Amino acid sequence: MNNSTNKPFTTLRDGSIAATIWKNPTQRGFRYSVNLSRVYQDEQGNLKDSDSFSGNELLRVSRLAQKAYDEVLAAMQADKKQAGASES
Repeated sequence: MNNSTNKPFTTLRDGSIAATIWKNPTQRGFRYSVNLSRVYQDEQGNLKDSDSFSGNELLRVSRLAQKAYDEVLAAMQADKKQAGASES
């Protein structure tokens, strides 16, 4: 669970759909996690988040998940490179 004082590593967007990437330190390095969500406006005009998607949004969710995967992979490789440089 993410602490409310933590800030996301990055957030990728496609319209109202977002992939929020979190970077959390562990004893063995960093762990990345991704939350997929959709922003909508309720009947009172308040912005809300949902983790439920309609059928016509699924392709956009899939493409955003792929971009999030690529972002996490690049960050993990950078972490590994940085750890190797600090060990030398």
